[in-house]
Amino acid sequence: MANLPPRGVYAPVVAFFHEDESLDLEALKAHVTRLAKGGVAGLVIQGSNGEAPHLLHSERQEVIATAAGVLKEYGQPNAVIIAGCGAQSTRETVQLCKEAKESGAQFALVLSPSYWTGAMQKPTISKFFNDIADASPIPILIYNFPVVTSGIDLDSDFIANAASHPNIVGCKLTCGNTGKLHRITHDGRIAPGTFAAFAGKSDFFLHGLVAGSNGVIAAAANMFPKVHVQLLKLYDQGKLKEAQDLQTKLSDADWQLVQLGVAGLKAALQRYYGYGGGRSRRPLGMVEEAKFEGKADTVLSGLVELENKL
Repeated sequence: MANLPPRGVYAPVVAFFHEDESLDLEALKAHVTRLAKGGVAGLVIQGSNGEAPHLLHSERQEVIATAAGVLKEYGQPNAVIIAGCGAQSTRETVQLCKEAKESGAQFALVLSPSYWTGAMQKPTISKFFNDIADASPIPILIYNFPVVTSGIDLDSDFIANAASHPNIVGCKLTCGNTGKLHRITHDGRIAPGTFAAFAGKSDFFLHGLVAGSNGVIAAAANMFPKVHVQLLKLYDQGKLKEAQDLQTKLSDADWQLVQLGVAGLKAALQRYYGYGGGRSRRPLGMVEEAKFEGKADTVLSGLVELENKL
């Protein structure tokens, strides 16, 4: 039986670029150091926030290797790297999984193929994941994010059936469906201790824990890793009211970041932590400072203050 990712908070690490759009590995090191010291259980490299579609295979490997080195130095002893390995073909996805392992990743996160949406019926998608799991040298997690897969939304029955493969060990649900998360974590077809279901947004972190999740993989953890870890501690200690209060703050912050987008998250890191430059590769642009005026700044700066106190 394959190992599972440890329970906890995971940050889907953003990609950093210089003005000429080359990789900014120094900013990446600074960012991963802060996340590792913040107590995350692991990192997701080349998730949606990592601008994976903008990176060459060699760049993906370089980013994974750099992050893995920093995490090993400053992170928890059992902290892991989950690498985004989704591609439109089975062949390339398997190649990405192999390259991820070579670069230091312990798990792969795989989206449904979606370019030819009409052809992606359940049997086709099921075969895709089984073929990847058969060939991947590292265990895989299914990534369900309909916004980036042309509306393809994998249901709980599909995921529970996929979990029968010994090399499919979890899922990330960015669809936001807590009912689906609950059904998966309590599905009798899935043997206990063989599958890790993660909430995919800070917005329903606490709700996911109540449903039985293995933690959260959340963009806002790039900004507030310690706050997320604190919420998990409060829940585990049975301090539900305190956890609810903290979840309210995270939900408010998550909503502000969602409206700012991937580029906005990097602009927030530059504004509040002083690194990264806020740049993305074209066609993504940069977010103007004015976007942080008013409520966005009030909400985000308040949580940054709390993060710095923890």
